[in-house]
Amino acid sequence: MNEDPVVGESLAPKDAELLAAHVAGDPEAFGVLVARHRDRLWAVALRTTSDPEDAADGLQEAMISAFRNAASFRGDAAVTTWLHRIVVNACLDRLRRKAARPAIALPDQEGDAGQNVLADPRDPLGARELRIEIERALGELSTDQRAAIVLVDIEGYSIEEAAQVLECPAGTVKSRCARGRAKLAERLVSVRNPDGPTTVRYTSGEGGEGA
Repeated sequence: MNEDPVVGESLAPKDAELLAAHVAGDPEAFGVLVARHRDRLWAVALRTTSDPEDAADGLQEAMISAFRNAASFRGDAAVTTWLHRIVVNACLDRLRRKAARPAIALPDQEGDAGQNVLADPRDPLGARELRIEIERALGELSTDQRAAIVLVDIEGYSIEEAAQVLECPAGTVKSRCARGRAKLAERLVSVRNPDGPTTVRYTSGEGGEGA
């Protein structure tokens, strides 16, 4: 995936350059790097945990870890992949440490982060109902399946890129996505849009790897 801004940013330092500058002692470089990718990192954390408090804590832990361990970056993947890997791992660790499943945070206004998740814009009320049900259903998946679905079907990563983030074989990501989609489809089979199709379809951009 593209990691650096391209429009009007030809003179801006690349992500890898910012990370190297941070390692070399530049006090501003890491802040610039995080600000550049903050929104997407937050979206991944929120959808992985399904809880704003857990997402905030997980993201904070991840950024502290990235700050302290920047020298371990070897350049074998994009800096954004490295950052997403740290965020996802921190969030999954938080979920696995919890004794009970967290409550599912539901969006309370149309501007919330969850609004773009597989909703049908033709019917605002139906879309909101579907969105809420999908958020709930995501929270019921295993942490591994949820992380794979979030990266591939929501954030738009390819199977190979998601495998890099999750540090597992591409086949494992495909399997987790397939099992997660099957569970989501079963969970959402009763959700109907009066003017739309009677089933919910999921696409990943990986032909033949959809619902």
